[in-house]
Amino acid sequence: MIFTRNKGLKSKTKYRSIWADIIGVLVTVIVFILPFYFLVVNAAKSQEESFRLNMSPPEKWLLFQNIAKVVSDYDWHVLNATKNSLILTLFSVFFLIIISGMTGFVMHRKRNRTSGIANFLVLTALVIPPAIVPTIWVLQRIGLYKTLAGMIAIEVAYGLAFAVLIFRNFIGTIPKEIDEAAIVDGCTGWNLYFRIIFPLLKPVSITIGIISTAAVFNDFTNPLYYLPGDENATLQQTLFAYVSRYSTQYNLLFADILYITAFPLLAFIFFNKRIVSGMTAGSIKG
Repeated sequence: MIFTRNKGLKSKTKYRSIWADIIGVLVTVIVFILPFYFLVVNAAKSQEESFRLNMSPPEKWLLFQNIAKVVSDYDWHVLNATKNSLILTLFSVFFLIIISGMTGFVMHRKRNRTSGIANFLVLTALVIPPAIVPTIWVLQRIGLYKTLAGMIAIEVAYGLAFAVLIFRNFIGTIPKEIDEAAIVDGCTGWNLYFRIIFPLLKPVSITIGIISTAAVFNDFTNPLYYLPGDENATLQQTLFAYVSRYSTQYNLLFADILYITAFPLLAFIFFNKRIVSGMTAGSIKG
């Protein structure tokens, strides 16, 4: 009798698990796959077909022709924007990882009044929104307004608080005995961090790198405020070229979106496992 009851409970649990999997797949299809399908089919249509904004396949697939037109339009404006976006993303992420890693290391290893103030400032930076007008004023005074260098500094400053918290938590999983052994062997200062500690931060560095890459590369508003001008346009700002009050070229707009989406999508596909491992490793110990 007990065996039969246990068997029935196992069967119910099994069916619930199957239904949970089915619901999860359906939600994934609705939330992710259908919008992507809508994007692709409309990017492959002619301008007249794309006005309908439906999910029906095009009569003739023009996907590669539309992407080629997007790239070559306005004197290859999209290629220049691609260069700006890649420079902005690569340098921002590089400096963010270096600065936040060193800051997180010092904040975790030196527990004193100064580190307490630093923790308060980091948490404050996560809560208080950035002030646009004063930031523009500061950039103008130091000669970095409308420059990629100034925009890189802005992106690093905006992402620093989150990155420092992640690095600080991950560094808590590294035993202090490693530092002490390195110091006994004469490895101190910069050598201690870059030769001993930083190689151990590879998982969380990849995590911050991928998250920050997606955030900086897809940033639309900050370059709009701090990096105006056609010559400084990023990929997100090229969407303006195909949107107008009277006639929007939806097929080219969707082709441009597809071109922009390809970069972070490929990065996520190749580094997905490292993102998850870095996030979980960084949350083990504070």
